Amino acid sequence: MTSMLQRIPVTELMPNASSRGPWTHTRAGEPRGYVDFQRLKELWIHTGTACNLACPFCLEGSHPGDDRLNAMKLDDLRPYFDEAETLGVEQFSFTGGEPFVIKGFIDILVDASARRPCFVLTNATDPLLRRTHQLLPLKEQPYPIRFRVSLDYPNAARHDRDRGEGSFAKALEGIRWLHDNDFEVSIARQMDPNEDSDTVENAFRHIFRTNGLPANLAFTAFPDFGPPGSEDDTPEITETCMEKYPTAESQAHFMCSYSRMLVKQNGQVRVYACTLVDDDPDYGATTSLRESLETRMMLRHHRCFSCYRFGASCSAP
Repeated sequence: MTSMLQRIPVTELMPNASSRGPWTHTRAGEPRGYVDFQRLKELWIHTGTACNLACPFCLEGSHPGDDRLNAMKLDDLRPYFDEAETLGVEQFSFTGGEPFVIKGFIDILVDASARRPCFVLTNATDPLLRRTHQLLPLKEQPYPIRFRVSLDYPNAARHDRDRGEGSFAKALEGIRWLHDNDFEVSIARQMDPNEDSDTVENAFRHIFRTNGLPANLAFTAFPDFGPPGSEDDTPEITETCMEKYPTAESQAHFMCSYSRMLVKQNGQVRVYACTLVDDDPDYGATTSLRESLETRMMLRHHRCFSCYRFGASCSAP
């Protein structure tokens, strides 16, 4: 089957996409590296770019009231949840923006956690803390709900510089509430160039211990991805580069081999191939989950290099 992602010229979809060349070849004309889909392990749902915070580094450009990506509703998602189940999906995962600012998010979680385990990315500040009474009953759902909380640095002043004064303390409060109420929680942190990861994570663990939290909370570290539509000087990935990952097993850490993301734009739900890429329409040129799974995914976006180099993954550890 020829997918829309393969046959629509990039210049017709995204005026600045030519800065990284056409879909199938690099700017130098070399065949571009790609990843083939293997199995639908995880379906991500982007709840929308509205957020209670306005972090300048946000890869989504999210801020209060933002509508670049529209808020999801349960009616938007039910057909995709049904189809994903028939395709053997193992987990539903949620990102934003901040999911808990979405009016119907609890209803979405109720439906999703009756079908499969769920995973929620959150800043765990006021939007979550205001809904704790709605979260508690979800512990009785057929499938568990896990959380990953953004805590950028083991330094409150540095964290609050971008997220707002008091955000570090509020996030710790949210983490503590989740842990005390027996929800599984892990941490998303920012990665500094040339950092000593052990030193950074030991500093976090000291903070956890002094705040009555387990010192062994899992971490996922992310580099700076840049805001939507940004570009950087990362190398392009060619077919030759992919000789580093010669087998399906070795490519399995690429999220586009096992996940897809639902995004709502201009009132239409589309299926994107990557949780980190919703600013290039070539990655979401179909409304069909099954069609997206049949698409060979070219590694054109500059964020693809993070997966190539670091094995970066938005999925749970």
